[in-house]
Amino acid sequence: MDKIQQKLEQIKTQIAPYNPQIVAVTKYFDESQIIKYYELGLRDFGENRVKDALEKMSKLPEKIKTTSRFHLIGHLQTNKVKQAVGNFDLIHSVDSVKLATVINEEAEKKKIVQKILLQINNAREEQKSGFSPEEIQDAFKQILSLKSVKICGVMNMAPIDSSEEELHNLFKNIKQINDALEVKFEVKLKQISMGMSRDYMIALQEGATIIRLGRILFE
Repeated sequence: MDKIQQKLEQIKTQIAPYNPQIVAVTKYFDESQIIKYYELGLRDFGENRVKDALEKMSKLPEKIKTTSRFHLIGHLQTNKVKQAVGNFDLIHSVDSVKLATVINEEAEKKKIVQKILLQINNAREEQKSGFSPEEIQDAFKQILSLKSVKICGVMNMAPIDSSEEELHNLFKNIKQINDALEVKFEVKLKQISMGMSRDYMIALQEGATIIRLGRILFE
């Protein structure tokens, strides 16, 4: 068993009680790494930039392209929406009503329904985008009315300098926000995307259903 396979097996054993979806984040790696992890059983791959993702996808064997799910996890600019809609199974980083509206318009043109997550910035980091906990309910109501997007849940990126206690509190709060939206709007929000290489176990303990792993898989 090679080192990469061994690392993946260790992670799978560790997270098995939670049964999350692993998104392998390939932003620093080329398509050969996607192929490697596909062969090891992963089917979900995440990219930060639309252009980089589409370039890598174009070089993948057809079988891998058609049987994998691709996730956009980085900030999406409105001028990149046309390229993103329909090429990603799930856009994690919808951070404004304006962006959701532009995605909806493009999805309508393409006659598809684009799945999205709403990014929540509950740590209130100025350098990160996302809805504040105070904004999310009003924004959710507006986005829910759009016919060509489907809100599947929420997404969060915790500050890199957070303590374990802070991470528990931040992630717990994201789960609470998700649950409150379900109750208020009588919808099912199955996906909570939170947790990366350094904090995924804490995220899982607090309710994550999707974890985004990069460095820990590829180092």
